[in-house]
Formats: sequence, structure tokens, C-alpha cells
Amino acid sequence: MSRKATHYRSILKASSLIGGASLINLLIGMVRVKFVAVLLGPAGVGLMGTYVTITTLVNTVSGMGISTSGVRQISESYGAGNQESISRTVTAVRRTVWLTGALGMLLTAAGALWLSRWSFGNEDHTVPVALLSVTVLLAAITSGQACLLQGARRIADMAKVSVVGAVNGTLIGIPCYYAWGMRGIVPSLILGSIAGLATSWWFARRVPVEPLQVPYRKSLSDSKRLLLFGLPLMLSGLAGTLSSYLIRIVMIREVGLDGVGVYQAAFSLSGLIVNYVLLAMAADYYPRLTTVAHDNQRVGEEVNTQTEVALLLAGPALMATFMFAPIAIHIFYSGRFDAAVEILRWAVYGVFWRVVSWPMGFILLAKAKGSLFLTTEVFAGVFHLAAIWFCTRHWGLPGTGMAYVLMNAVCTVIMLGLFLGLTGRTWSRTVVFITFGVLGLMVLAGLISLTSWSGWLTWPLNLGLLSGLSLACLWRLSRKTGLNLQTVLAKLGLKARPQA
Repeated sequence: MSRKATHYRSILKASSLIGGASLINLLIGMVRVKFVAVLLGPAGVGLMGTYVTITTLVNTVSGMGISTSGVRQISESYGAGNQESISRTVTAVRRTVWLTGALGMLLTAAGALWLSRWSFGNEDHTVPVALLSVTVLLAAITSGQACLLQGARRIADMAKVSVVGAVNGTLIGIPCYYAWGMRGIVPSLILGSIAGLATSWWFARRVPVEPLQVPYRKSLSDSKRLLLFGLPLMLSGLAGTLSSYLIRIVMIREVGLDGVGVYQAAFSLSGLIVNYVLLAMAADYYPRLTTVAHDNQRVGEEVNTQTEVALLLAGPALMATFMFAPIAIHIFYSGRFDAAVEILRWAVYGVFWRVVSWPMGFILLAKAKGSLFLTTEVFAGVFHLAAIWFCTRHWGLPGTGMAYVLMNAVCTVIMLGLFLGLTGRTWSRTVVFITFGVLGLMVLAGLISLTSWSGWLTWPLNLGLLSGLSLACLWRLSRKTGLNLQTVLAKLGLKARPQA
């Protein structure tokens, strides 16, 4: 087997494990959200989404970028085979996340009154926000365990943690919503965080790390290195999280919690495809890119290969999401969320550009260009806010989806410029062809759905496009990886026996 085919297989395997687990995770989560939608309505979905956004905002600030800088340090140590460095870095990460998590918990509890006022325009949610402060500490400790799994490239374990966490969250959440209604949201989030921490600890403890007594003074020095690289990442993450938070604040005041719930429904479903492909990149591609960051030719090859695989996996899924948006909204939510269909369809095009731009974005992290990464994230956050303001004023709730498309398309152009500037490389002809080929088919599907002349032909035409795109993507993946139905069945032990 050629080196290139092996490379494609490696990426496909990691994408299948993490992406598949993310898909299962989100599908299970959507079952939980279905109960929220039915039992609590759009207001319940909006309230839960706002609570999660608040804690995510605090986690981003208090986390100081450790979840990303820790992965980079651990993956570098594993790449060099330096066991002492691995032990020191893991110890520093674990001690640091306890400190930052505790600080975040205290800040959330102390600022609960102001967070309630800023988020909801009143003080009614002060106690729930204060109670949720414990999830900030639990999430920080969990991120420390995830750093070890990701840095060591324990892809299968990361997939298991994701799936088990989703199952636990659903088994915990549904009884809480049924028993306590809206008041069950906070207990479900707290208990889910506890279960998530226990799951990540169980798998992280199985990663072999040589025991090493590291003085706290030495850990302090190691933590400073993590924080120096992590600070720009924290600020960049804060830009995105703060943008999301401000968007919800504006929408609560303009359209109420019901409107926020509709918005949340659309973007949760679009996130099915985002997490299917993009979490796989973060789990496997980022550590792999870090190890070759000094070689621009290898970086260019990695970016092009990852982009190609991501598009081949995401293309059919994105088109299917566009086509089945009305059905998906009714299945996962209810008829009260019909307004989310148009938002979701616009969001699909935004997700497409996000899938295309993400492999280039990781170059900045792999090359430790933290300040440049911060600049791009701040620009994206400010641009998204401005686009939301403009589009919603002109087109209402569907404008949120339009703004998402515009923001991701502009960011893709910027990332292409940075890709060229930092590495002297750009997209290959194959990536350009696949990118605009998939986009063209998606636009055609949108036009068919919008035109009145198609009528009853809409479904047959779009299903034909989806089938053609799916077959083309499967053929390309089979050609690049050397895998076909026969070899897959053989690996599964299902190869047909010859007739006697």
C-alpha cells in the first residue's frame, strides 16, 4: 500500500471514530432536546441554551486556553518520545486546570446577579446561575483529562468518552425535565457534568504516564509556558463565545426566549455535521499537524488531504440536511419550531465554508501563531455580530442564518491568504474542484427547492443530486484509500465464502 493511501486511511479512520462518536453523541443529545422541546417548548430550549452559553463564556475566560496549549505540549512530547517531558506537562496541566476551574467557579458564583441581569434583563435567574458555577470547575478538570487523551492521540478512547457522556447526559436529563419542568434544567446540567468528569477520568487513567514527583515550583514554571501560549487562544476563544453570548442577549430582548429557542434549534441541527467532521480534525489532525509544523511542504500536504477528506465526508451530509430540514425539525423538536427550517437551510451553507476553512485555521495553532489566531477570531466575532445586526433587521430570524454564511465565507478567504503567506502553499487543483463542485450541487439543490415550477419534482430532483454526490464521494474515498466493499467486509470478518 502506498504512503499516500495509508495517510488517507489514517485520516478516514480518525474521522470515522471521532466523527461517528460525535454524530452518535449529538443524536442522543437531540433525543434529550426533543424532550425539552415537547415538555418545555421553545422557551425551555432557549433557556437551556442561554445557561450553557453563560457557563461556556466563563469556562473560556477561566480556562486560559489550557485545553489547546496543553494538547500542543503533550503531543510534542509524545512526538519526541520524551517520557519525562510528558509526565511534567501532564502534571502541570492537571494542577493548572484545578486552579483555573476553581477561580472560574468563584467568579460565576460571585457574579451570578450581574450575569442574570445582563443575560435576561432581570434578577430571576441569579440562583440558577450561581448553582451552575460548579459545572465550571467540573468542566475545567474534564478538559485536563481530555488534553491527555487528545495529546496522546487515544482516538478510540476519546470516541468512547463522547458516546458514554451523551448517554449519561440523556439518562440524567430526561427524568429531571419530566419531574421538575423548567427547574430541572439546572440539576440536569450539574449531574451531567459530574458524569462527564467521571467518564473522562476513567479513560484518562488508562493512558500510561510514568510517575514523576514534580515540585510545585517546577509545575509553576511549566504552567507559565502553557499560559503564555494559551492566553491568546483564550482571548480568541472568548471572541467567539462572547459573540455567541451577545447574540443571545440581543435576541432575548428582540424576540424573547421563544425566538432564541428557534435559533438554538436550527444551529443545533447544523452542528450535527460540524461536529461530525470538525471534532475529528481537532482530535487527530491538530496533533498530527503540530509534529510537521516546521516543514511547510508537509503542512501543505496535510491541509489539502484533510480538506479533501472533510469535504467528501461532509458534502452528502450537508445536502441531506438541507433537503430534510423540515422533517428533521419536526422529528427532533416539534411543529412549534417551524420557523427554524429556513434558518437551518441557510446555516448549512455556512457550515460548508466552515468545513473548508478549518484545516487552514489549525496552521496558526500548529505554528504557535497565537497572536495572529487571536486577531482572526476577534475579527470573525465582530464581523458576525455586525452581520447578525444587519441581516436580522432586514430579514428577521432567517437573517441569523444568512449572517452565518457571510461570516464563514469571508473567513475562508482570509484563511486562504494566511495559508499562502505562512507556508507558501495553497489549495491543490483537486481541492478546488471538489470544493466548488460540492458547493455548486448544494446551490442547485437550494434553487430547486425554492423555484415554484419544480413542484412535485423537487424531491426526485434533489434525491438524484444527493445520490450522485454520495456515489461520487464514496468512489473518490475508495480510490484514495484503497478500500472497497470487499476489503471492508474482509476486515469485519464478513467476507463471503467461495461456493463449493
